Amino acid sequence: MRKNFGKKTWLFPCPVLIVATYNEDGSPNAMNAAWGGIYDTNQVMLCLSDDHATTKNIIRNEAFTVSFADAAHVTEADYVGIVSGNDVPDKISRAGLHVSEAEHVCAPVVEEFPIALECKLNHINEDGIIVGDIVNVSADERVLDDKGNLDLGKAGVITYNSAAHDYRVIGEKVGNAFSDGKKIK
Repeated sequence: MRKNFGKKTWLFPCPVLIVATYNEDGSPNAMNAAWGGIYDTNQVMLCLSDDHATTKNIIRNEAFTVSFADAAHVTEADYVGIVSGNDVPDKISRAGLHVSEAEHVCAPVVEEFPIALECKLNHINEDGIIVGDIVNVSADERVLDDKGNLDLGKAGVITYNSAAHDYRVIGEKVGNAFSDGKKIK
């Protein structure tokens, strides 16, 4: 038997994305954005309202980074999502986070988060969806395996559970994509 819950914004997993930009005065800004993902090949999409400081910064700078929050920094990731950059312009430093300049776009990379996408604004859809071209992906060496590949288990990336309003860690390998299904004949 199944239980019906009606209309809910439940889609799992839901990445916890930290979108970082520079404010007009050059100071770094970041926000937690749960509604985002891959848009097309080499593109990311973000569903952000126009009143966010981050949205204004993306439009002005035409660049941003998207980092994946991790379990080690769940408090900081949550903080930059519940405090507005319009009200607290120094929320990155208040959260105890540190940034460096992205190598390929004019946007900050939040050092504490292990994986970052460097993006250039491609366009904004008529419904407000921000689409960015991914021009580089960087990962902290601590989350790489001995062959230099990304090890998601080491990254401690978290997801947002919209059903229970909590964060969960992902990372356990349970199969091989584009391979395990071939066992069924």
